[in-house]
Amino acid sequence: MSEIPESFISHLVELRERLIRALIAILVVFLCLVHWARDIYSLLAGPMLASMPHGGHMIATDVVGAFFVPMKVTLMTSFLVALPYVLYQAWAFVAPGLYSHEKKLVLPLVVASVTLFFTGMAFAFFVVFPTVFTFVNKFAPEGVAVMTDIDKYLSFVMSTFIAFGITFEVPVIVVVLVRTGIVSVDKLREIRPYVIVGAFVVGAVFTPPDVLSQFLLAVPLCLLYELGIIVAGMLGKAEKS
Repeated sequence: MSEIPESFISHLVELRERLIRALIAILVVFLCLVHWARDIYSLLAGPMLASMPHGGHMIATDVVGAFFVPMKVTLMTSFLVALPYVLYQAWAFVAPGLYSHEKKLVLPLVVASVTLFFTGMAFAFFVVFPTVFTFVNKFAPEGVAVMTDIDKYLSFVMSTFIAFGITFEVPVIVVVLVRTGIVSVDKLREIRPYVIVGAFVVGAVFTPPDVLSQFLLAVPLCLLYELGIIVAGMLGKAEKS
């Protein structure tokens, strides 16, 4: 009986140590990047600034917004830069309790998940933002100066990054559902029409209220769903053979 509490406490101690290492890594990266906080925010604001009419600029309505918003962006950037090390710490904590076949499945899924999430963010930054901001700002009435608050812009950008990052996780979700036996590839093909409708509903909920934004989220979601079906089918055939 005494071995169980001791084992539990040792796991808690190891978890604490790995969390501290992850936080230290994020803090170190933040301290290295904080000097360029203004430049990092300017880079993030690039798509909006480039799409504004002549003379448009961004504003800070909060007293300390001009300071804290670049700090927030730098901290988020630090987390993304340190994410491989953070994930390594999580993997080192979980891996000893996994079987060999589970390790073979989990590690590729983690790598694929991170890669797809970053791909979704990149798609939002390089494709969605320039397209949507240009489309929206063109409708600014004559004589109206476009001046977006930097804090609201950051909130919009982060919510969009999360929406597209999660959307690009669809192939991983599909593969996991098939591999765990929750649903079959044939069933996924059967419910394809409902998924397409659901994709446009998701696009309407998580994007600005314009048709262009909805299509930019819904179409990749449908394509990634198809990719997940193809990958899951290939893995199933490889396993049988």
